[in-house]
Amino acid sequence: MAFYLGIDVGTSGTKTLLVDEAGNVVAESDASYPLEQPRPGWTQQDPDDWWKATVKTVRAVIKKSKVAASDVKAIGLSGQMHGSVFLDKDDNVIRPALLWNDQRTAAECDEITENAGGRSALIKMVANPALTGFQAPKILWMRNNEKRNFAKLAKVLLPKDEIRRRLIGDYVTEVSDASGTLLLDVVRRNWSKKLLGKLDLDPDLLPRVVESEEVTGQLTSEAAKALGLTTDCKVVGGAGDCAAGAVGNGVVKKGVLSTSIGTSGVMFVHSDEPQYDAAGRLHTFCHAVRGKWHMMGVNLTSGGSLQWWVENVIQGLAGVSGKDVYKAVTEEAKKIDAGSEGLVFLPYLNGERTPHADPDVRGSFVGLGMNHNRGAMTRAVMEGITFALRDSLEIIESLDVPVRQIRVSGGGSKNPFWRQMQADVFGRKVTTLKVEQGPAYGVALLAMVGDGLHRNIESACKANILVAEETKADRAAAKRYNALFPVHRDLYGQLKESTQALAEYRETFL
Repeated sequence: MAFYLGIDVGTSGTKTLLVDEAGNVVAESDASYPLEQPRPGWTQQDPDDWWKATVKTVRAVIKKSKVAASDVKAIGLSGQMHGSVFLDKDDNVIRPALLWNDQRTAAECDEITENAGGRSALIKMVANPALTGFQAPKILWMRNNEKRNFAKLAKVLLPKDEIRRRLIGDYVTEVSDASGTLLLDVVRRNWSKKLLGKLDLDPDLLPRVVESEEVTGQLTSEAAKALGLTTDCKVVGGAGDCAAGAVGNGVVKKGVLSTSIGTSGVMFVHSDEPQYDAAGRLHTFCHAVRGKWHMMGVNLTSGGSLQWWVENVIQGLAGVSGKDVYKAVTEEAKKIDAGSEGLVFLPYLNGERTPHADPDVRGSFVGLGMNHNRGAMTRAVMEGITFALRDSLEIIESLDVPVRQIRVSGGGSKNPFWRQMQADVFGRKVTTLKVEQGPAYGVALLAMVGDGLHRNIESACKANILVAEETKADRAAAKRYNALFPVHRDLYGQLKESTQALAEYRETFL
């Protein structure tokens, strides 16, 4: 029997799955690594940590499964999008990689917009506005602020593609992840020579671009030895984590939308044609499905907000430790009615993308009173995260993009309370899958296609992904949320002036 690896290089750790040709997960392994935050709003990591985690988790799943190395036919790669790995001519990492949630590049976003001829002209070129998380402004930030490092720069890779380089010895990316650099002509599915010229960036800095199921190479002898595999093992294009997660959820046809709550939150809908939000609130990217696209809303701190609340504020409950604390705080939140007794939480702890595209905004509780206890505050955090996802859903529907089914994934799908909350906030039925393994599973399916086991990714998903259950909206709760949602939606505008003043304060004193 043939086996396939799916490797997801995430923000908090790397997850690796070993999947058999019937789509069953045979073994899985996780390895975590640190996140550097040298200044407020700055995030970076050491790419060597990603490689060490990749080696560790691949070896772990092979050992657990006792599968012969020669039976592992192909690898699919996924990873956190937008990050920038800067390499010199000898492939040495020049500095820590800047990540997707790094907010240091506001000035460079303005520079890109101006050089492109304005926001509208930029969106026409690359389908998206300039956002601080994207890769292009990170390259310009290095050019503007670390001139000695920029002088050494020979190549810029996305996180998963740095792992690919160490696997196959070549510089390659694929269309879904490349879409998030801001340098891809999303309609033509290749680098935008026009924008690169306007930004005075050498096209040779970038890797070649392929479709997501294409074979990009085979393991080098050095990589095969490190992983315990053979040089016959193929490595396919894979996908950025959002597109990979959507593939893993079977969102590969029109009318199906997925919502995922992980560190960030994502609302992802398939599109047969490139569709645009003229206001630039949603991303339009190439899908990991050949010749298809998707629209996506992103919230920077979704599950990250709950993690912050539990680990930095609550800091544990008496007699409760580890993951049990999340179960305990959920039980407290359950005792509070929908709407958290009029308390609203804005989950903008590290800036926000959809719909505000504001790196300076920060989170807040609004409406806090003497009547509110810890359970109410926990529930407000969870509701605020879910309201932020509804922001994206409302934009998608306002653009007449059909949404016939919503599939929920990530931590928000595994928690029945939060799953019900999503149905209630969205005011419609949501579904879960029998097996939900996220991006790593999606790229394992792409590896199957690259190896010829399935004709295309649509047939691979049809053979392996099944809906498990449906959760219907509770009418009473949905009514409460419909009344509260406009308050959430309007608070950003009402607080914007104050949050900008606080951003200036942070810049001056922190």
